[in-house]
Amino acid sequence: MASSPPVFRFAPSPNGRLHLGHAYSALVNERLAARLRGKLLLRIEDIDLTRCRPEFEQAIHDDLAWLGISFAPQVRRQSLHFPDYRQALGQLEEMGLIYHCFCSRQEVKDAVRRCEAEAGTPWPRDPDGAPLYPGTCRALGEAELRRRREAGEPHVLRLAMDRALARVAGETLSYRLFDEAGEERDIRVDPARWGDVVLARKDVPTSYHLSVVVDDALQNVSHVVRGKDLEAATDIHVLLQRLLGLAVPRYHFHRLLSDETGQKLAKSRLSRSLADLRADGATPEAIRRQLGFT
Repeated sequence: MASSPPVFRFAPSPNGRLHLGHAYSALVNERLAARLRGKLLLRIEDIDLTRCRPEFEQAIHDDLAWLGISFAPQVRRQSLHFPDYRQALGQLEEMGLIYHCFCSRQEVKDAVRRCEAEAGTPWPRDPDGAPLYPGTCRALGEAELRRRREAGEPHVLRLAMDRALARVAGETLSYRLFDEAGEERDIRVDPARWGDVVLARKDVPTSYHLSVVVDDALQNVSHVVRGKDLEAATDIHVLLQRLLGLAVPRYHFHRLLSDETGQKLAKSRLSRSLADLRADGATPEAIRRQLGFT
């Protein structure tokens, strides 16, 4: 029986206009999907209901159509699939791997400062440079936990990293890294360096880490192509895939585009959008040539 064709996905968030970095990522996905005779999906990652807006979602479709990138039918919008993420979170809760954390960001900072003062050394940071959560709420008793939940206090749900790693003890946590030449190699991951990551919030039953893992599995994504800024986060994703019994896709991490100052293009920095370039007379062909797709 012939194996299924590879499945790729491009997954932008509608919280701003796409820029050249997004165009590059979409075009890399398009090229690799064509080279491997696979199909390319479009996913709208809109779990952040406060920042994602309908006009930005429509702009994503407009920009990608203007670039000439075709996708398979049935675009998945994450905001329509919260039950899928709740189910996965429930599995982790049943394993005893999730706990409630009521600490505000300021309280986390204060706790880290106290830990550093007591130890006399810097507190460990995750790969993004943020201090690891010091575990303040791990010690909450059942009565205190119930009181604070019934009071409706804001909280997040964290993965107890030590218990999660104990659950998969003896397994090799790794993924297959592939390049554009077709070469592959195994990459070992180290989820512990992320500490007790947030997997959901009181008002949103998921996080980027959880939703992306669930979506990739439900959409049968076999090849994940994304920027190198997400390479370290794959540690968390592989761990979640193992815990939830999901297949681990192959991964490829492409280069990141920078502006004239050497800083990574980003919506948060208001990097020049594709719409701005189009308004200035840029053509899809010119954009493709500029990004190395001829």
